[in-house]
Amino acid sequence: MHSPDAKRLVIAVDGPAGSGKSSASRLLAERLSYRYIDTGAMYRAAAVAAHRSGVSVDNDAALKRLMEGVDISFVSGRIHLDGEDVSRAIREPKMDGLSSAVSARAPIRAALITLQRRMAEAGGVVMEGRDIGTVVLPDADIKFFITASAEVRGKRRYTERIGRGEEADLQEVICAIKQRDERDARRELSPLVPADDAEVIDTSPMNLEEVVDYMMERVKKHGI
Repeated sequence: MHSPDAKRLVIAVDGPAGSGKSSASRLLAERLSYRYIDTGAMYRAAAVAAHRSGVSVDNDAALKRLMEGVDISFVSGRIHLDGEDVSRAIREPKMDGLSSAVSARAPIRAALITLQRRMAEAGGVVMEGRDIGTVVLPDADIKFFITASAEVRGKRRYTERIGRGEEADLQEVICAIKQRDERDARRELSPLVPADDAEVIDTSPMNLEEVVDYMMERVKKHGI
């Protein structure tokens, strides 16, 4: 629990797919009674919008028009696109590659970064993604970069999909994770790298509670 008089911090959490950053960020926000913002879900919602509209990810002019006409928001922790709950649609396997491609396009990034900064203005936020500490919120009070080996992350993603009743092949999932890592690390706009002042946490040998406990200890140093 935190003091009601304590400063409401802005906490940035970055890391690659399957690192556990989403689960850790969500639980950290719950413990702090902060708002949790999954920016990856926002990019996936943009990917759903592009897919449904038939807009090519290579057409920046069309992507800019698309983003000017859509509304992406969170309602009770679930992602909405133009008022529709698309929390399940954004997790469809075909959105994995498309969301990565969409997130590298300047018009998409410009629109969503503006929205994300607005969401964090009042503080009391745990925002997670891939460039929160480096680009979106470079002045965040606390920055974490959560990672794990590709094999561990692949197994986690595989388990998630099987748990949702989807078909999945473990080796294919691990291969896709590695390909996305390479794509994200090499992209021209906001490549996936830790901020210079971020604390890197390798979650490979840790469970979720251990990760969040560790993060809470760091947050407590800021007077929470």
